[in-house]
Amino acid sequence: MTTPTDTDDGLTNEEFHASLQAFVGQQIGPAMVAPDEVNVPMIRHWCEAMGDTNPIYLDEAAAQASTHGGLVAPPAMLQAWVMTGLTGPSRSGDGPYEQLTDLLATRGFTSVVATNCEQTYDRYLRPGDRLSMVTTITDVSAQKDTGLGTGHFITTQQDYLDDSGERVGSMVFRIIRFRPRGTSARRPAPATTRDSNWWFEALAAGEVRVQRCSDCGLLRHPPGPMCPRCHSLAYDSVSIDGNGTIHSFVVVHHPQVPGFDYPLPVVLVDVDVTGESVRPVRMVMNTADTDPEAVVIGAAVRIEVRTAGGQHLPFAIVTDAPGGAS
Repeated sequence: MTTPTDTDDGLTNEEFHASLQAFVGQQIGPAMVAPDEVNVPMIRHWCEAMGDTNPIYLDEAAAQASTHGGLVAPPAMLQAWVMTGLTGPSRSGDGPYEQLTDLLATRGFTSVVATNCEQTYDRYLRPGDRLSMVTTITDVSAQKDTGLGTGHFITTQQDYLDDSGERVGSMVFRIIRFRPRGTSARRPAPATTRDSNWWFEALAAGEVRVQRCSDCGLLRHPPGPMCPRCHSLAYDSVSIDGNGTIHSFVVVHHPQVPGFDYPLPVVLVDVDVTGESVRPVRMVMNTADTDPEAVVIGAAVRIEVRTAGGQHLPFAIVTDAPGGAS
């Protein structure tokens, strides 16, 4: 923890901290009601996107024979049921959360990054359930000095309720509002685990590899401990051939995290795997040596391992975009 200095906002450091703590325990606006009931079409889309083939979610006969006695929704869909989309309602500009954000901005804590979340499931949801969500500010940390910069962690808890008001699950969500260190900051290092260390070690050797199940041959990325198809713990890896196609992309403008250049294209690439002709293997990466206008869905890319901020990472270089852009 760092010791902040007094500023000219009229508050001492102790008064500023006390002002932040006054928001703890406040509910952020009224309950948000889900736009739709829990329903099978959304469950189907989720399972297809996630590759989840558990039959209790979509197979009526299998669900009836299970301990659930009927179809249930994947627990990890909890947050999805209350999402309203791009044109949905937004909070007013003078609620507790907005006031807290404005107060932090007076001392330069204007950048934001989500740090972690933790979900708790009280019961399985079933088609026909209609949820509402209540969000409460549960903690505002003292000033912290982090790799991104100096700032405060804000923790909220989202409680999900059914039509009877019974809680069916919750999510603790934490962000940091921080004052960036400056443009010379290093790119944040990716999180690694024992299951993914081998992949980053291959990158350090100049090679991009894909994990493969040793028993059923399924390719999977990102790396994980267990095959999602046959549940084997045995795996090896194969090389990609250095080419791919942009499946989708976003261009990040804000928040601007030190260590990156903006606008920042983030692409989802269907990579070609040497000697394999199976379902697409997709990897998320940034672009390099590429005009932003050339970043389009369907563009062919060459994948190269480059050093960025002291790290070895894969980058996509557009070689041929639809319409002739390159």
